[in-house]
Amino acid sequence: MEGEGDSIRYKAIEGHPFSESVYTGKEYGAEEARVLAPMLPSKIVAIGRNYADHVAEVFKKSAESLPPTMFLKPPTAVVGPEAPIKIPDFATRVEFEGELALVISRPCKKVKAEDWKSVVLGYTIMNDVSSRDLQFADGQWARAKGIDTFAPMGPFIVTDLDSIDLDNLPIKAYLTHEGNTELKQDSNSDQMILSIGEIIERITESMTLLPGDVVSTGSPAGTAPMVPGDYIRIEIPGVGTLGNPVERA
Repeated sequence: MEGEGDSIRYKAIEGHPFSESVYTGKEYGAEEARVLAPMLPSKIVAIGRNYADHVAEVFKKSAESLPPTMFLKPPTAVVGPEAPIKIPDFATRVEFEGELALVISRPCKKVKAEDWKSVVLGYTIMNDVSSRDLQFADGQWARAKGIDTFAPMGPFIVTDLDSIDLDNLPIKAYLTHEGNTELKQDSNSDQMILSIGEIIERITESMTLLPGDVVSTGSPAGTAPMVPGDYIRIEIPGVGTLGNPVERA
């Protein structure tokens, strides 16, 4: 992708994104292409309770007493920018969670924290949509967070790993409800408990990550319910904006 707004051009490449890009010569304007999710992973590995402010908000406990945890979301939950989040009738309290996510570049196991950049292709945004009623009723999170369309992702993969400041990265989410837009999440990566390197090390201690797998690094405070008819927009400077409408399934 090059340019901004009406001047955006999408330049088609051959092959896969894990090697040097070879351009086909074909280009498309903003009105000529629909942006899909930038990756369909074999798995999404997400870190819960990784922001101290979010732990207090949702779980009503301190981060010291309730440490970060790890869970999976299925690839069937992935949708792209502007694709609808579809809420089924049995999910009665569905909330958004705007998160910085990483895309893995190569098969990896037992990666040391200081070597995390060697296995990461780039950054993207994920909305870890969660049905709080199911999450607390079930006691584990697979159903609450694995429903189809509950992992919006995009808009792109930013491959310059040094282009953003991971120690001071604003994360914002805006919810539009009945025509009124309100800033809900307004936090910063400085609230993270586990660093990016520590996350990669912890995951790869127990499981192999494959090219295209997505690691979502946790949600800051400000999550809130959303209902059909709403629109949720997540912004992370240098990474982009991910927006999705909410519909009834």
